[in-house]
Amino acid sequence: MAETLRVEELRQVCVLLLDAVQERFGSEIDLSILDVDHYWNVDLRSAFSIQEDPASGIDVGQSSDDVAELRALLRRRPEDEPLLWHDLQHLAGMLRLLAYLDLPAAEDQE
Repeated sequence: MAETLRVEELRQVCVLLLDAVQERFGSEIDLSILDVDHYWNVDLRSAFSIQEDPASGIDVGQSSDDVAELRALLRRRPEDEPLLWHDLQHLAGMLRLLAYLDLPAAEDQE
């Protein structure tokens, strides 16, 4: 793979996209009124081992758990380092939910 991941570019993209989310959906999204708490998830090892069938790595994620874990991250002591493999998965769950909320309606696809 010849591409380089530039963390600063990733940060800029996150700010750009989260600003757009806030503009479109507001500064708070009431997840309790959405019927989207559970979602299919492919565990990380299965997702990046494309030589093997990922079916055994499919499990269920939960948006409410993602929110709780991200809030817990914000409450951790500054000296407690993030668990990147764990915390980023919860962030990814929330980002996927935001993408899902913005999907065009099925009738728009026809």
